[in-house]
Amino acid sequence: MINKKRLIKLTQDLIRINSENPTGNESEIALFVSDYLKELGLKPKIIAFQKNRSNVLVTIEGKNKGKSLLITPHLDTVPVGKSWKIPAFSGKIIKNRIYGLGATDCKCNLAVSLEVIKSLAEQGAGLDYNLIFSATADEESGSDLGLIPLLNKGILKPSAALVLDADDFSIIVAQKGLMHLKVKLRGKKAHGAYPWRGVNAIDLAMKILSELKKYKFVYRENKYLRAPTINVGTIKGGDKVNVVADWCEFELDFRFLPGMSHQKILNDLKKIIGKSSRDFTIKIEGVQKPYLIDDEHPLVSGLKKSMLKYKVRPLVSGSEGATVITFFQDKHIPAIASGFGTEGCAHIADEYVRIESLYKGAQVLEDFLKRYRF
Repeated sequence: MINKKRLIKLTQDLIRINSENPTGNESEIALFVSDYLKELGLKPKIIAFQKNRSNVLVTIEGKNKGKSLLITPHLDTVPVGKSWKIPAFSGKIIKNRIYGLGATDCKCNLAVSLEVIKSLAEQGAGLDYNLIFSATADEESGSDLGLIPLLNKGILKPSAALVLDADDFSIIVAQKGLMHLKVKLRGKKAHGAYPWRGVNAIDLAMKILSELKKYKFVYRENKYLRAPTINVGTIKGGDKVNVVADWCEFELDFRFLPGMSHQKILNDLKKIIGKSSRDFTIKIEGVQKPYLIDDEHPLVSGLKKSMLKYKVRPLVSGSEGATVITFFQDKHIPAIASGFGTEGCAHIADEYVRIESLYKGAQVLEDFLKRYRF
């Protein structure tokens, strides 16, 4: 049975451990989690792909050892910043809210996972499958020292996965892909008084960006996601006000829907740039594929039933931004994301989680794990 008082204290204890990223050091919180699991008679492993960048992994054997379900929150938080009025590492309770850095993203989900594992152990409740728990490092900076190598090296090989990193009991089944890139344009330098003698790379960039704003994506609508988008994130160029700029560079953020190809977008971008300039380079800074899972998959239907049991209205939705669920698709592992944080609280000063959401989240997760069938 879920122990509410114990769950609250556990959440506070986790908040009080600094795991900011950057600078990036999950060793202390990983040791706390590992010790907690050892007290339950389990045998967790701490795996680090770089010094102090610790991931915690444990497998709880079930009746059918041929199938496994992964639950995975992350250990790290964003940096604390300077705008907090309530001490960021206090875990202070005010009006049924627990305040602190990571309270919503994602230490509430970490606490819920640990409390559920403890509750199952106390009940001697054997599941029909192997339950894998992995609390990962480096989620806030791309997961290159966490979930990605754990999957790529075959350390994690679950049959299905539930990522615990979302708010207000949402069930994320779709996600936009992203492509980040930098475009560099070369012009010809000249005196600012004689601009016709040069080629102004900033002018070229303005023309190209104007064309990009008119670009029409080809896509199939998705009921969980908005239309594809382009964002101009940065732009800079030129050396001095009285010199014709012979260089300009800008960064673009493309978000695109399931069924779309980043290569098609890239090819179209090259054609648009080529109309204005022949001297340019494009550097791909990051690509993540879009993601979509059938909203009738057992992961989704099982979680919905557990939520309804505890009078929580499940919200099946999509993510406009990047989450780690996309990393599972290349391994052919079905995955969804859900969680029990408070919407609008991630990455803000005076971050908090509602105690009622924490408690119901633990009840929902425990019920889901008991009812899940492959």
